[in-house]
Amino acid sequence: MRRALLLAVAVVWLGGLASIAHAHTRSRSDSWWRLDESGAEVRLRMTQLDLSRLRPDTLAPAPGRDPIAAYLARSLVLRAGDAPCRVVEAPVPRRAREGWASWAWRVRCPPGASPRSIESALLLGEAPSHLHFARVETAEGEVSEALLAGDSRRLRLDAEGSPRLHGSGFRDYVALGIEHIATGWDHLAFIFALLLLAGSWREVAVLVTSFTVAHSLTLALAVLGVVRPDANAVESLIGFSIALVAAENAWLLSGRGVAVPAVALAAIAAMGVAGFFGAAALSLLSAAGLALFTFCHFALLERAERPARLRAAVAFGFGLVHGFGFAGILNELALPTERLAPALLGFNVGVEIGQIAIVAVGWPLLLLLETRSGGAWHRLVAEVASATIAGLGVFWWVSRSLG
Repeated sequence: MRRALLLAVAVVWLGGLASIAHAHTRSRSDSWWRLDESGAEVRLRMTQLDLSRLRPDTLAPAPGRDPIAAYLARSLVLRAGDAPCRVVEAPVPRRAREGWASWAWRVRCPPGASPRSIESALLLGEAPSHLHFARVETAEGEVSEALLAGDSRRLRLDAEGSPRLHGSGFRDYVALGIEHIATGWDHLAFIFALLLLAGSWREVAVLVTSFTVAHSLTLALAVLGVVRPDANAVESLIGFSIALVAAENAWLLSGRGVAVPAVALAAIAAMGVAGFFGAAALSLLSAAGLALFTFCHFALLERAERPARLRAAVAFGFGLVHGFGFAGILNELALPTERLAPALLGFNVGVEIGQIAIVAVGWPLLLLLETRSGGAWHRLVAEVASATIAGLGVFWWVSRSLG
């Protein structure tokens, strides 16, 4: 009866969490501005998923015009003084890669009006955390960039049209890192799965440090262009890492039987077969590697006198994969070389701040459950949470492998 109750609770949780299962992908858009004396040429790129979030009441009727194009033109504006520059060439669709949509238009500013500024209100009501990346090119060919997000949705330009970059400083990238970890449900699930069975503050510190060192290393390598892993493979492996760590928790709590490893190996084999027939991105060789890793991991864990050390090694190994995932957002921004160092440092600091805050809140709560109930409530929470996280990990792994 207790196992049936745990299964029912896990299913209910999974249903409620289905809406956030895709939340790792940050809502973002990009624009390119070519400034001249009379105004600017504008190009905007946004994902189809973000466009689907626009509410009907947001898309006000525009006689003779595409309501989406009209919304974009009034939500992303160039101002001269206090007045928005006039759209003289309406937004028209441009070719974009799969999953994205692109438009281009032109605006004209009143002669002599200054100072100029770029303002973004894109998805302000639908996705308040939406990130907009603006790249500005002056008539002289100088290129600068800025992040417009949160409370920093305005980029001021000087008299010559050069950005003052109030939106792309070190602190803004720190904030971006904090928000990225806070909304990266897959990374949060992995961290929480590690914490569930941690026995002491020292063990927590070792786990978090292992994960931090690993993802910091691959984050830097990926952003600096030293390593360029396949993004789809990385996201799929992140899902696998979550499912495996949560399954490991369930295995330890259930008495270390053969059922959990057997199911894990069967799932990997099924994905390998799907990859062999072209239905999944996972190749048969990759599936064999994951199966061998999983088999060896459970075998070593069974023999380990101190499982905490092995779990720290796993946290480091999977941390390398998660670091490539963290790098995705900075790589997509295609930052100029001179902006890479502050962006990388600030973003990584933000990720660590967010991660430490999560651990500082989550672990004491788990410790309180352990001490107040003699371990009973802690075990119940660990069982239910592990089942839930394992389900989410499998969902992310399978869905990302299947594209």
